[in-house]
Amino acid sequence: MIVDDHDIVRSGLVNMLDTFDEFVLAGEASNGEQALHLCDAHAVDIILMDLVMPVMDGITAIRHIRAGYPDVKIIALTTFEEEKLVQEALQAGAISYLLKNISVDELSRAIREAHAGRAVLSPEATQVLISAATQPPPPGEDLTQREREVLALLVQGMSNRAISAELTISHSTVKNHVSSILSKLGAANRAEAVALALNHKLV
Repeated sequence: MIVDDHDIVRSGLVNMLDTFDEFVLAGEASNGEQALHLCDAHAVDIILMDLVMPVMDGITAIRHIRAGYPDVKIIALTTFEEEKLVQEALQAGAISYLLKNISVDELSRAIREAHAGRAVLSPEATQVLISAATQPPPPGEDLTQREREVLALLVQGMSNRAISAELTISHSTVKNHVSSILSKLGAANRAEAVALALNHKLV
């Protein structure tokens, strides 16, 4: 099945796949909702799924189709290579992520690989995932809930003693929290911690 909201794209993909006798087109859809209905009506093995579409986007459609038809393999086929889309498509259940500038031979190979249960990622998608995996976590990601509460009060300019009274905890506990906050944020002092909190919207 081919799912794309642009007629010319669907037509081009149909013409590409028509050159291979082994592929039989189960249907075409212009959005995710239509794709779901087609899955109800036809036996589908592989879906070429665009991601940005009206009515129901590709990510939502992938999630619904995989929930209702777990044996269907879905290849995300899009023009977008943003990290968020790549990760969301794969998390939703797409087996592969390809860009629309793919060649006929590359697409046919990806379809065969998907049918065999093997993933194929475009070089761009692979690079996006590698970059995401190697990026250091943003500052403050490992702060505890209590440390975030203390940090919020630091941003308000409160002293340790005032924070102690506000949160009903001991003065020494506040000092320990502040020390931990500075360490986790890599801040040299309270002022730098406050600046980091504001810049990264931690509070």
